[in-house]
Amino acid sequence: MSPFYRLHYAPDNASLVVRLALEDLAVPYVTALVDRAARGQKAPAYLRLNPAGLIPVLETPDGAIFETGAILLWLADRHGRLAPGIGSPDRAGFLKWLFFVSNTLHPAMRMTFYPEQYIGPHGDHSRLHQHMQGAIAGHLDKLDALAGQAPAFFAGARPTVLDYYVGPLLRWLALYPTSQAGWFDPSRWPRLHDMAGRLEQSAAMARAAEAEGLGPNPLTAPRHATPPEGSAT
Repeated sequence: MSPFYRLHYAPDNASLVVRLALEDLAVPYVTALVDRAARGQKAPAYLRLNPAGLIPVLETPDGAIFETGAILLWLADRHGRLAPGIGSPDRAGFLKWLFFVSNTLHPAMRMTFYPEQYIGPHGDHSRLHQHMQGAIAGHLDKLDALAGQAPAFFAGARPTVLDYYVGPLLRWLALYPTSQAGWFDPSRWPRLHDMAGRLEQSAAMARAAEAEGLGPNPLTAPRHATPPEGSAT
């Protein structure tokens, strides 16, 4: 069967979230490595796919899609799985939390991982980290409380694209930035930690972990990736 999709990825980057959804959907896809060490995400050919110069991009029969949240929503709607459908009473709740993760939590994490992009190389990075870590903790408090409400679209027995988004974010909070490693204590958010443990048992996670060198417990006991190709940073 010919591939439906081409995922432009770098190991252990936001493209991991999309790979998990593709693996769960069991749809044909191929990958195209974006060489971060050579700033491949800023190359002219890549910028024609994503003018923002960020990873990932998913090439589809409808054209190239960028922005992780947009890709996830498109895939779920296209294939009728991994999210409440249009007309479902759970749809509104799912959408607001998907966009909360995409527009609020994930950007806050980027500020801690790449402070020089926001306040310059000589800014007070330690102060930014301290401020943003407090904000991130508050965002996770909200998600942990949501999980406790047992909505149909998050932290249940069957993963959705929202689970597949949040799981890798928990991984990266434990690993990055390396200068601040240790601040993230998953025991503070036990429902999210339990969700991560369930995701680790999924076939989608096992295949993604093998493909990107994430190790045996990529979410609950993460270590830095040792990918067969490319670099995570």
